[in-house]
Amino acid sequence: MKNRIALFFFLCLGVSNFAQEKNWTLKECVLHALENNISVKQSLLDVALTDVEKQDAIGNFLPSINANGSVSKNTGLSLNPTNNELESTTFLSASGSVNAGYTLFDGLRNIRQVQRAKLSALASQYRLTKMQDDIALFVANAYLQILLNKANLEVVKAQNQVTVSQIERTNDLVDGGVLPRGDLLEIQATYASELQQIAIAENALTISKINLAQLLLVEDYQNFDIADEDFTIIDEGISAQDVTTIITSAKENRAEVKIAEKNVELAEKDLQLARGAYYPTLSAFFGYNTRYADNDPLERDFTEQLYLNDGIGYGLQLNVPILNGLSVRGNVQRNKINLQRSKFQLEQAELDLESNVYQAYVDAKGALKSYEAAKAALESQELAYQYARDRYDVGLTNAFDFSQSKLRYDNAQIEVNRAKYDYIFKLKVLELYFGVPATELKF
Repeated sequence: MKNRIALFFFLCLGVSNFAQEKNWTLKECVLHALENNISVKQSLLDVALTDVEKQDAIGNFLPSINANGSVSKNTGLSLNPTNNELESTTFLSASGSVNAGYTLFDGLRNIRQVQRAKLSALASQYRLTKMQDDIALFVANAYLQILLNKANLEVVKAQNQVTVSQIERTNDLVDGGVLPRGDLLEIQATYASELQQIAIAENALTISKINLAQLLLVEDYQNFDIADEDFTIIDEGISAQDVTTIITSAKENRAEVKIAEKNVELAEKDLQLARGAYYPTLSAFFGYNTRYADNDPLERDFTEQLYLNDGIGYGLQLNVPILNGLSVRGNVQRNKINLQRSKFQLEQAELDLESNVYQAYVDAKGALKSYEAAKAALESQELAYQYARDRYDVGLTNAFDFSQSKLRYDNAQIEVNRAKYDYIFKLKVLELYFGVPATELKF
């Protein structure tokens, strides 16, 4: 019975450990980063702050209502609040009031403050979108780097197995007197070099995993790994589009230009707010107050005194700005300059976006050509390697020439891997500029 219980707990522990091991897919990595990345969280806080800003702007349309009260003990010559006469005595007095105020006109600044808050909310949302796109690209690049390092490690390991077989074959040929012992030493040197390359590839793979884990804020570096997905090149036809079409789509969809546009609108609204200070402010007020004292000559009780000693005040107040040290004028001038600066920044953002799209377009086209050239080179190197291998097996070539052919073949395989993932990444950058959301990119 005890053995069965122990076996049960052992199996449960094994299942638990297995469940904790997770090979992350690219989509899981992107979604996790968008939910947990610190920069994204900070952008979300900026969006939340715009809600507070909008709430404050709407609150300016509400009246201000304040209540206050006081209680005091007076000794000596003091003013009796119930009859407004000076008395030399000790008495307790209390007073209270409620005041309300409402702005009727303030140069339309309250209305424009609400409009500004809405613009600010849109700008913050666009900044969040840009941050999410940037993070998604960072994650995708780090993920593809791991895949590249895995593929390269597989290449050097596979070729090392071939070298092991060649050592055995060469050893037999040397023992049979077909090949000189120098060929065996050459192959053994190649084997040692490949072991070094395997160690370097393993180290590069480990570092790339750590980089992605840190980007995802995953602390368990040792057990972190990604799914062994076979990524293919998926082109939705965007690379075949004319570059001007991609630029037009980028200007319509990319957050960089939208942020700059909203910044111009915000600067225009700030200028309107500054100019609003030139206008007079009209406000209404209403106040209610009452008082009590324990030395009332008529000996009225607390409730009766509050009822009989109360008063009401109300009216309108007009504030006309005439001269305020040129502060309003200076503020208007500053906002004019800020508006002009924002327009320049919008123009620069459009130019930068156009330049970036051109660069991404050229990079994607160049990466495709590089990938196709690498595949063609690999086919040629594979044929050359097979030819050199066949000649070496029958003793028609020496070990050095064979090793050089094998090295060129290995490098060709690694170059195909590099060109493939480089093209995939640059193609996805181009798709982002075209307007494809980061979470909908297909790999």
